[in-house]
Amino acid sequence: MTAQILSFPAPSSCGSGSTGSQECHDPRVADHPCYSKDAHHKFARIHLPVAPACNIQCNYCNRKYDCSNESRPGVVSEVLSPEEAAYKVLAVADAIPQLSVVGIAGPGDAFANWPRTVATLKAVKKALPVLRLCLSSNGLNVAAHADEVVELGIEHVTLTINTLDPEIGARIYPWVFWEHKRWKGLEAAQILVREQWRAVEALTSRGMLVKINSVYIPGVNDDELPKISRKAAEFGVAIHNVMPLISDASHGTHFGLAGQRGPDEAELEAMRERCGEHLPQMGHCHQCRADAVGMLGEDRGAEFGREALAGKALDAQAIAARHAAVQAALKSGSGAKWKIAVATGDGLRIDQHFGHAEAFRIYESDGQSVKLVALRRTAVYCQGPSDCGDDDNALPKLVQGLSDCAAVLAVRIGYEPWQKLERAGIQPVVEHAFAAIEPAVLAVAQKLHAQMAALLENRA
Repeated sequence: MTAQILSFPAPSSCGSGSTGSQECHDPRVADHPCYSKDAHHKFARIHLPVAPACNIQCNYCNRKYDCSNESRPGVVSEVLSPEEAAYKVLAVADAIPQLSVVGIAGPGDAFANWPRTVATLKAVKKALPVLRLCLSSNGLNVAAHADEVVELGIEHVTLTINTLDPEIGARIYPWVFWEHKRWKGLEAAQILVREQWRAVEALTSRGMLVKINSVYIPGVNDDELPKISRKAAEFGVAIHNVMPLISDASHGTHFGLAGQRGPDEAELEAMRERCGEHLPQMGHCHQCRADAVGMLGEDRGAEFGREALAGKALDAQAIAARHAAVQAALKSGSGAKWKIAVATGDGLRIDQHFGHAEAFRIYESDGQSVKLVALRRTAVYCQGPSDCGDDDNALPKLVQGLSDCAAVLAVRIGYEPWQKLERAGIQPVVEHAFAAIEPAVLAVAQKLHAQMAALLENRA
């Protein structure tokens, strides 16, 4: 298998019975920076702007395109096709291997652009299967697609719900588009509230991790937010994120132009405390743009725009291998175990050239101990001192056969295989030539741990 070169054109333990002081312990939360306050120090996310249309209008939202100087939901610098978005994910994973989550959060609604959303997520999952997939929605068109959400492997869905009362909803939403018709006023709010809770039930009953976002609008929905938290807990929702209204008049939103104020810090914390009596609260939200890239609280999106990536070629296979290795180590933390391949003839020393080995011994080490776990026979790359590379398929097959290993130890590794191993995320190691196997494997595992510790420290 040759490298692909691309160029640019289950129910959780959260919810019911939880309180604000508790954490969600579902393992799917551990590497999602928006669900876990610990994860956002180690893992990165990307929002893909592939969903331009929206099926509701919110008085706090003004979707802006080609806007690089505002940082808030609904704002993007460019809208991408599904193909462009998948390529962008590869480029980001290459530069930011801490990338753990791909989300679609606009600039419109993921479910109002369902064919584009599906095409994007399928392409992303094919390129980088270890990534978690995440969607954000107002909930209006979600329940009908709940089974497809499961089939796509989406594990996290965020729904924005601001009220249970349609009369209050009519003050927040001027209109909704539902069943090929635009509805206004009280009727619109009644439809939206009904469909939002149908969405919650459809998703949680299928084992999805659901987060509810609520925009706190002082004087409008103060008493509604604790009710939302209580009802969400009954459905098994994982976490509630109470966000402050962004009401700067320069953003051009209805609320901003009308002078509707947002909450101050004391009001926001008091509201989160009230809601926390029913459901864990997310307090580290940065209300990110719909094209945000990087760790939570930073935005490196400008580095990965259409113009910045134009003409750039990426080795998809190598990026996927390297990304998977980094993600495994990040998720395992200090307890990570590494598989390390050794070219050996006598089983005691590292005594063979990489291209001459008919089999590799595969060891596993956590930096403290070493264990032999497999004897793996592979295609021989070299038949003699000067006849390496006659078979065009031999080297790719050999590297592919070691793709789950973090390093390969041999007496000698030629230039071409060295390059291909590195591109596959496998470290070539020759400095332990003719050394005893177990001490050498232990030393390499400790070096891998040190490299990962440095990565975590730089991102803490």
